[in-house]
Amino acid sequence: MTNPLLSDWDTPFGLPPYDLIDDAHFSPAVQAGIEQARANIAAITDNPDTPTFANTIDALELADQNLNRVLGAFYSMAGADSNDAREALMREFAPILSAYSSEISSNTALFARIDDLWDRRDDLDLNAEQRRVLMLTHRGFVRGGARLDGENSDRLTEVKSRLSVLGTEFTQNLLADERDWHMELDADGIAGLPDFLVATAQSAGAEKGVDGPVVTLSRSLIVPFLQFSTRRDLRERAYRAWTLRGANGGKTDNRGIAAETLKLRHERSNLLGYDTFADFKLETEMAGTPDAVQNLLKQVWEPAKAAALKDEAILTDMLNADGHDGRLEPWDWRYYSEKRRQAEHDLDEAELKPYLQLDRMIEASFDCANRLFGLEFEEIDAPKYHPDVRIWNITRDGRHMATFVGDYFARGSKRSGAWCGAMRSQQKLAGDIRPIVTNVCNFAKPAADAPALLSYDDARTLFHEFGHALHHILSDVTYETVSGTSVARDFVELPSQLYEHWLEVPDVLAKFATHAETDAPMPQDLLDKVLAAATYDAGFNTVEYVASAMVDLAFHDGPAPADPMQKQAEVLAELGMPHAIGMRHATPQFAHVFAGDGYSCGYYSYMWSEVMDADAFVAFEEAGGPFDPKMAKRLETHILSVGGSVDAAELYKGFRGRMPGVDALLKGRGLA
Repeated sequence: MTNPLLSDWDTPFGLPPYDLIDDAHFSPAVQAGIEQARANIAAITDNPDTPTFANTIDALELADQNLNRVLGAFYSMAGADSNDAREALMREFAPILSAYSSEISSNTALFARIDDLWDRRDDLDLNAEQRRVLMLTHRGFVRGGARLDGENSDRLTEVKSRLSVLGTEFTQNLLADERDWHMELDADGIAGLPDFLVATAQSAGAEKGVDGPVVTLSRSLIVPFLQFSTRRDLRERAYRAWTLRGANGGKTDNRGIAAETLKLRHERSNLLGYDTFADFKLETEMAGTPDAVQNLLKQVWEPAKAAALKDEAILTDMLNADGHDGRLEPWDWRYYSEKRRQAEHDLDEAELKPYLQLDRMIEASFDCANRLFGLEFEEIDAPKYHPDVRIWNITRDGRHMATFVGDYFARGSKRSGAWCGAMRSQQKLAGDIRPIVTNVCNFAKPAADAPALLSYDDARTLFHEFGHALHHILSDVTYETVSGTSVARDFVELPSQLYEHWLEVPDVLAKFATHAETDAPMPQDLLDKVLAAATYDAGFNTVEYVASAMVDLAFHDGPAPADPMQKQAEVLAELGMPHAIGMRHATPQFAHVFAGDGYSCGYYSYMWSEVMDADAFVAFEEAGGPFDPKMAKRLETHILSVGGSVDAAELYKGFRGRMPGVDALLKGRGLA
């Protein structure tokens, strides 16, 4: 049989032919892609001509196109709809792909050509984007170990291979713990739960094969359970299960993986000549140094902790008034905070949720993109990796701009969280290649024929991920190396966090926040309450985030801790972490940090970007309002279209004229 992954794809806009693909097709396709890429690399190194940008950098950019096409199809599906075969393939591919990457970065003949071009860069007739790509390529090879030889080179290859395996194992262990746990709810167990949550729990029970409602470890189910359940014993049981993911002992325990990962990262940085992994990792980010990160987080920590402790005292009084002696516990915070929000802001999540229909919020995010950037959206029928997936063709002035894949509902085969990816990135080197962008979320799936309802936090997540998508959709560069979200890690969250602000624009909510049953718009008084409560519980939200970022930095800014859990406890104790607030991501489930290198020593980047996004939205407010066309054009021109083709700080200054301070962030969070 013909392997469809190795044939031309006769599909709309080059989408993977998931209707023809079997899991067994991926392994031979990956092997074929690697072999073809190796042959292309050999053609570069065997070229007797003097190195030029075209015969070296251009050729290198195009060398692994077919491999990337297969991997884009595989990993887009594997993270969102896993099964035993796909998990086995991820374990198989991790060391193979790491070895291939190390093989390229340690290819002395290839690096010699790149190094020669770097030395002659001022004599080459390169445009600004080409100079940037050359710099990034050369730097990437050096940081990948190109200057190492002998035992050090071999050891670095071993370290990187082992790290790739550990990252895969960490992810799969976390998914297994999330998939395997659920708590059945009897008539007493649903006490206090609003109807929408009972219906969601019923739907989750049906997926688990249970005749009745259940709580799972999906954030979209467990968080509202902790908000509304009057059963303190069940809240504690659910919270403990949630926070013990990856730390239950046995084969899915991630604590040993975390320790080994940190040890190997430190060794990797030492092999490359850096004192710590933090020094290595932050060298290429906007922050630059661990001290800069520490300085930002400390500026935010103290006002956030002060606000949280003030709130904790109020919530403790509420707990005691309910007849519970002692202090507020982590499984109590959301419950009493929700009661307080209802009392102080007259805002009830159960009243709000019918106005936040998933379909209407998708429409809202698309409408904002239309008003800002002229994008138009048409849903299409095309091959999908799961029936829940939806696909849109995005155009502007009749031109195809991107294909957008939305996968919104939680399921046992999907890893937790929300993310944006690209099955294919924008570039022009191989033709006018437009991106295929994915947004994956974990919203609670409703019962059949019922509308999907979101929490306000869910709606923000939807806008956040579509902000990332816009970074891909509007990308307009020649080289994939600098396309879309290929920017500094502490800059990549700027477009996503900035786009969240448009959810809070009153006329957006007035138009799209319509009741699921009556289709009536959200009443003005409810809309006013939503906007007034936008910074409610900011102390809690900021403390749980900054604590995680501080622990992440501490793990990497020095020798690797022998016991990461002990190090975590020491950092939290030194910070004076409020007892009733847990880290947003404790070590055994901290996938941002341990599922791969992406956000390792980089979890702070959400806040680093928030400093800019708060300031950037002020720029719109200072101009003609949130849909000011001149500011939208500046945003596209200086940030969204240029990817990483310019240094991140220069991109922001091009948009705003200056770099921001932390004041707008503190004000935006209600902590000023």
